[in-house]
Amino acid sequence: MSRSMNFTRPDRLVRLSLAVSFALLFAGAASAEDWISLFNGKDLDGWSPKITGYDFGDNFGNTFRVEDGVIKVAYDAYEKFDGRYGHLFYKEPFSHYRLRLEYRFTGEQIDGGAGWALRNSGIMLHCQDPETMRKDQEFPVSIECQLLGGDGTNPRTTANLCTPGTNVVMEGNLIEQHCTTSSSKTYHGDQWVRCEVEVHGNGKIIHYVNGEKVLEYEASQLDPRDADGAKLIKDRDGNKMLTGGYISLQSESHPCEFRNIEILPLEE
Repeated sequence: MSRSMNFTRPDRLVRLSLAVSFALLFAGAASAEDWISLFNGKDLDGWSPKITGYDFGDNFGNTFRVEDGVIKVAYDAYEKFDGRYGHLFYKEPFSHYRLRLEYRFTGEQIDGGAGWALRNSGIMLHCQDPETMRKDQEFPVSIECQLLGGDGTNPRTTANLCTPGTNVVMEGNLIEQHCTTSSSKTYHGDQWVRCEVEVHGNGKIIHYVNGEKVLEYEASQLDPRDADGAKLIKDRDGNKMLTGGYISLQSESHPCEFRNIEILPLEE
């Protein structure tokens, strides 16, 4: 009996070890192959701007540009901000996916920017088609993963939730307030921060910062109290639930940068 155990136990351990190794190698290879870059590091190919007061596609003041391999949000052509909120839309909609990118805030906020917009940007998910936005519309109807930078002193979470024209469900409750804070750390200065969102259509949406889960909610839906949201509900024959939409990056008056923008499609 003891001789039999001496032979079989190592053999089982070897087979288990090989199986685990192959599984890890396969998972790593699949992950490396399946992530798709949405930004080529050279230009805005595949991306189009919508800035408040301007037609879709008009990149007023070269607000969104590519320099040094990153997408920059800049205001050197502005005299003052003057409510010109901007969003840079990717060319196609998505429903089930993981999106990851790195962002950072730089320099000083432009004159005329709101106090709350200091070191403030966002990743907009489930966006309405930008072609349907009003010319003077400030924000697309969407679910926002709000990106905030610290002011150098006070705690200030990032990857929060904001809901322009929308609502969500959190822990079984309909959330109708505009913004909900995450449990993230504060990131002061001009450091790069990695943000990832995991989106399951009308199911769960999860926010991660530097690999740490900081917020979760579900059942994204249009808000009938909002004029733009109500119009979309009417256009959809009363259907409020959001199962997908466009992705955009935000311009809210503080210079910022984005890089390494990648998406991993998920099965429905």
